Amino acid sequence: MCPAMTDSIHSAQFCRSRRDFLRSAIESALASSLGFFHACNRKIQKADVFIGKADDYSADICSVLRTGFRGLGVTEQEIRGKRILLKVNMVEPHKQAQHIVTHPAVAVAAAEAFLSMGAAKIIVAEGSGHCRDTYRILEEARYGEIFLNKKIAFADLNYDDWLNIANAGRASNLKSYFIPATLKKVDWIVSMPKLKIHHWVGATLSMKNLFGILPGVFYGWPKNVLHTAGITETIFDLNATLRPQFAIVDGIVGMEGDGPIMGNPRKAGVLVMGRNLPAVDATCARLMGINPHKLKYLSKADGKLGPIKESLITQRGYDWRAVRTDFQLLDYIEAHRGIRLA
Repeated sequence: MCPAMTDSIHSAQFCRSRRDFLRSAIESALASSLGFFHACNRKIQKADVFIGKADDYSADICSVLRTGFRGLGVTEQEIRGKRILLKVNMVEPHKQAQHIVTHPAVAVAAAEAFLSMGAAKIIVAEGSGHCRDTYRILEEARYGEIFLNKKIAFADLNYDDWLNIANAGRASNLKSYFIPATLKKVDWIVSMPKLKIHHWVGATLSMKNLFGILPGVFYGWPKNVLHTAGITETIFDLNATLRPQFAIVDGIVGMEGDGPIMGNPRKAGVLVMGRNLPAVDATCARLMGINPHKLKYLSKADGKLGPIKESLITQRGYDWRAVRTDFQLLDYIEAHRGIRLA
């Protein structure tokens, strides 16, 4: 090949490389600009949260829940034909300490409310974090009579068949989660925790309640794998991955002090509901006298999974200030220090 032709080829290659470089630089700059534009114009997350009052567990809780559904725009058309999973909290029940678990009266009322709106089936579910004996759990929590209704079943999530799904949150180093197969058989996941103080995360509410979905046969008792991977991070992961549709928090009698098991009963007389779990939990924290921005898992979820800022949460039913009941915090517990709402 003659030198002139070689020079011509080299020149063409140089020009092509230069054009490719410039095109790549322009496209990169454009993508960066568009990303900045979309970030600046991203829709701010807002949510509605309903607070209802119930003096005790003999109240007409079903009516309170139905009122909350209406206030939150949950219609019969939306519920009709759906299979609803009620994820209650039965972490370590004792017959004489009903403030540890989601009260069966609240679970029954939720089941009745959904069934009255046309739900096809209700599954009450739990994967207890401490006790491995499912029958003892149901007996101690006084849940036995619930399942006389043929449309209400129980799923033991600790020993269910399982599926492996990708970790959508990616806040922890866990690449995937083993989840009960029952979750693939339902249309709605409703987190139904107890309103409780917690010795590791400050307060345990609807987001933390999802720990009980994961099977103990994989994650241990009390879900040790999740603790090792980071409680804040795995709470975020599970909510980002499972995307529960609703929350109903049993705050008629909650737990203060050394929760979630060793604390004392604290009557608050409330039921807190909503479609967005971070917003529900932020409202619960405020009415407990806790600053939600000081709870690490809520701060991490803020703006990603939902709003926790008060200005972005529309209050339905009662305002949290009207029902505020400061729960006892213990100075010797690190997670309790500095979280009190001013």
